[in-house]
Amino acid sequence: METPTATTSDLGLVALALALGARRVGGALSRAEGELATAAESIELDREQVEAAWRALRAGGDPLGDEFYRLRSPAVRRQDGAVYTPPEIVDPMVRWTLEQRPSRVIDAGSGSGRFSTEVARRAPSVEIVAIDLDPLATLMTRAALAAVGHERTVVLQADYTKVRLPRAEGTTAYLGNPPYLRHHALPPKTKAWAQMAARLIGRTISGLAGLHAYFYLATAHHGRDGDVGCFVTSAEWLDVNYGQVIRELLLEQLGGEAIYVIEPTSLPFGDTATTAAIACFRLGGHPPTLRMHGVPSIAQLPRLEGGQAVARERLAAAPRWSHFIRASKPVPEGYVELGELCRVHRGAVTGSNATWVRRRNELDLPDAVLFPSVTKARELFEAGDRLETLDGLRVVVDLPWDLDELDPEARRRVAGFLKEARRAGAAKGYIASSRKLWWKVGLREPAPILATYMARRPPAFVRNQVEARHINIAHGIYPRVDLSPTALDRLAHALRTTVAVGSGRTYAGGLTKFEPREMERLLVPDLAALNA
Repeated sequence: METPTATTSDLGLVALALALGARRVGGALSRAEGELATAAESIELDREQVEAAWRALRAGGDPLGDEFYRLRSPAVRRQDGAVYTPPEIVDPMVRWTLEQRPSRVIDAGSGSGRFSTEVARRAPSVEIVAIDLDPLATLMTRAALAAVGHERTVVLQADYTKVRLPRAEGTTAYLGNPPYLRHHALPPKTKAWAQMAARLIGRTISGLAGLHAYFYLATAHHGRDGDVGCFVTSAEWLDVNYGQVIRELLLEQLGGEAIYVIEPTSLPFGDTATTAAIACFRLGGHPPTLRMHGVPSIAQLPRLEGGQAVARERLAAAPRWSHFIRASKPVPEGYVELGELCRVHRGAVTGSNATWVRRRNELDLPDAVLFPSVTKARELFEAGDRLETLDGLRVVVDLPWDLDELDPEARRRVAGFLKEARRAGAAKGYIASSRKLWWKVGLREPAPILATYMARRPPAFVRNQVEARHINIAHGIYPRVDLSPTALDRLAHALRTTVAVGSGRTYAGGLTKFEPREMERLLVPDLAALNA
């Protein structure tokens, strides 16, 4: 990882940290911290400003972190992975951690020191090791700990994934909010470390994993049996493929005990649109169940306790975990899961909509290879209950497997189209290069019911009266059993009137998504009721 670059506007914050005693706590300054300190030495501060900051820290506030947020925009903070944890989350995490009676707490990614100072206030005798790569962050942490009067502290300006931690007597607790950096922001050498670290403990890690996954992996290396941990991160690892390494670590080396997911619509991190999942774990432990608990908002998170016990075997077999957060409800009499009656399939991925999705009048191609299709979710929202006209829909070019089955004139026109498509790079994209034939989109047959699957509103369930095809902006609902047109109407109506936003997987800001298997778990009237 590369050290974040301090700006000129940061120097006033550095000067305030020094005035609060940053040099006196946590050991010798690193070279980067020292350079910042030297650059800020000439800045004069108002005495009242320093005393106000000291009083705020003593009272449990974070004036340094607040000033950091003022100096750096949300976009810049996201770029550095600097998303600080609100006190409503810090408090229950520290409470749980100290209940495990650790002799040492490692603050992994300390930021302005919110976790460290809360530990210091509640447990003055516990040793604290605060680690952050940003020298401005470690100076703020030093200052905050100086203000609250904690002396058993080591502050390291270092990369948590590679730092060497001395062994300690008793239990070590790993606590914090690992920085949220996506994979494309990570340098190749950092990704290479993750691959090696995963192999050493018999795991694999996707190249698409973000930095928060690396912190879980590093903790598996730093810790020893009996140590404990409590991390808050984005909740996406519960479901995405590149979160698999975290799920495996919690089931094996890290010994996961509980996961608390805060309802994403509550925006738990304020101006940063991200979700929040708190994981509690005990290294070397293999409890038969892991508790899963959904929390409506951070205001309803006074303690980390409760939740639904889910067997480790079920979790190990599941490719996604978010549905375990919602307590399973008994199926009422007269209802079944949609999957018993229908299959749900996402539409085809074209790989290049600019090539394959067009207006009919833009193309010199035979009608036999042009398929009117739903290509935007709004087309279904605007259709209402029924899609009754093809007017306004674009067409998808879907060529036959064997182009020689076309007549000579059609073959000539298709050859000209493919030449243009190849010139535009359509043959070199990831999707096209993974197909058996780069030019075969592979549309599914028309589905009698089409459904949107991602929006800030419940899905639209639309009867497809005109046999339009669909691409991957929609799901197609295909009966497994014989359903009459009337039964299909009733099924679509039942879905429209009962499925709510909360039935799906909700992301920050209220964006809800239904994967095909999740949609198949929706409850609908049984076959007898639909055919009545």
